[in-house]
Amino acid sequence: MNNLIDIQSQIEKLQKQANEIKAKDFQSTVQEILVKMQAFGITVKDLQSAKPAKSGKAGRGKAKSVADKALKAPRAAKKATTPVAAKYRGPNGETWSGRGLTPKWLAALIAQGQSKESFAINA
Repeated sequence: MNNLIDIQSQIEKLQKQANEIKAKDFQSTVQEILVKMQAFGITVKDLQSAKPAKSGKAGRGKAKSVADKALKAPRAAKKATTPVAAKYRGPNGETWSGRGLTPKWLAALIAQGQSKESFAINA
């Protein structure tokens, strides 16, 4: 039991020391940040609009600077898709490939009782 009390008192002393060091270094750290902000032309607005670094837990992980992001290789572009030929043409010249959701113009005509096949483009 004596060891536990000793350890807890050591923890308390170390926490006080850490708080003292933090308080002492606070102003110098603020000054260093201000100098860097002036050197790079960073404003408070820039800091407020900056997106936080993606990390599993707040305050952990390595924050990436703007320079790190600029040097990062760009992501590969998505593979370009070849347009698909239209299969259906509406009365006003609208077209639809037959893929994806049915367009509103065709859905309205089908609701009026017309068949989708009557608008098919015969190739």
